Amino acid sequence: MSSKTKISPAFEPFMAETKANDKRDAIVIFKTPPRDDTRPRGRLRSLKQRLDFVKERASLQQPLQAKALKTYKESSAKRLRSSDRPLIARPIGSAAMPAAHVEVTRKTLPDLAGQDDVVAILPNQRINLIEPKRIGEAELARRERDKGMTWGLESLEIPELWATTKGKGINVAVLDTGVYGDHPALAGRVKKFIVVDPLGRQVAASPSFDGGQHGTHVCGTVAGGKTADGVSIGVAPEANLLAAGVLIGDATLRTLIEGISWAIDEGADIINMSLGFTYYEPLFAEVFDMLLNTFGILPVCAVGNENHGNTSSPGNVYNAFSVGAAEKIRVGRHDVAFFSSGASLLFPDSIPELVHKPDVVAPGVEVFSAVPPERTPSGIIEYAYFDGSSMATPHVAGVAALLMAAKPSASVKEVMAVMRDTAKHPGGETKRPDNRWGFGMVQPKEALAALA
Repeated sequence: MSSKTKISPAFEPFMAETKANDKRDAIVIFKTPPRDDTRPRGRLRSLKQRLDFVKERASLQQPLQAKALKTYKESSAKRLRSSDRPLIARPIGSAAMPAAHVEVTRKTLPDLAGQDDVVAILPNQRINLIEPKRIGEAELARRERDKGMTWGLESLEIPELWATTKGKGINVAVLDTGVYGDHPALAGRVKKFIVVDPLGRQVAASPSFDGGQHGTHVCGTVAGGKTADGVSIGVAPEANLLAAGVLIGDATLRTLIEGISWAIDEGADIINMSLGFTYYEPLFAEVFDMLLNTFGILPVCAVGNENHGNTSSPGNVYNAFSVGAAEKIRVGRHDVAFFSSGASLLFPDSIPELVHKPDVVAPGVEVFSAVPPERTPSGIIEYAYFDGSSMATPHVAGVAALLMAAKPSASVKEVMAVMRDTAKHPGGETKRPDNRWGFGMVQPKEALAALA
């Protein structure tokens, strides 16, 4: 990899008006030491196994990372004026995460990219929630009560899997606006909670809270229980939730990477992300490569709500498992929601050259789930309906948790593959994948059978 290809193309506008010694924040991703291929990749399902492996990786990663940062500090000092303070260069999270927060200038950026152990440098840009739309509730609420479950659970035939698997023991990290962990539908499910502040500090907080409503809604769809009326809302009701508020305040790439680092340290199997950049970031693929190939963690991302022809990053990088939103047209028939993003991306001289996003679709319209208590003229509301690809994403994260719990010997890539391969496309096999449906609507029962 050449030095130039290690530098995100987003640096050009990011540093367009800077002078030679003006400092800008950046995120560096480092090379990871080779993994011991004799270790079974699909069997790290107990929390102890995962945490022991993270510690093992940290011990291997720390010397490499420390050397790279020391070299950068020494080389950058030669580029600065004597009156300038040294550039910041600090590891992110534990040493297991091969990333650092650094300051760069026009002069020092090429020096950093020239290091052999550096694989990617990204500007510390703002990230945003992939904002859903809240919709009216009265008529829909009757529908959910009559069925005893959300239409998403019904359409995906989730209750038919519960006799076999409810996601027990699988850790799903939700990097979002936080979570109202005292919600009755989430009782006992939120095992860990932190807030990542704008300075990238991981702040433990108790009780857990939601800076908005989104994180609680997502957590409810992943692993919620039942409402007081007996309506099931969660795909994997026995999965563990690890919630990080990475979208509270001035959220940036740094707060997201800190959240990912925390999820690794806590033994996550799956990371759910409904957030993104306003631009395409190809080098985020290096982060997902590390999650998939080193730690066996599945990154599930919302593709965006900007309509057909658009996608959000990081959900549009080639190795993300990205999810679009489907809606129910009539009994047994679905379509992709008009707002759901999708695009085909061509990358000359790269593998793969052509990428279609999303990978799959899942219920993302009129999704009923938990929200923090809200006082209204008619009383306290604890549940709401949202539309968005970020409502579809936790359905898929929940399905992945069901599959992982049922088949602990399956690798993360095998789980991804069966969800794609068994997805149902209305145009049939010859139309898969496209940039509307991806491979199609996820089919949990067929995916579970394919892992047998």
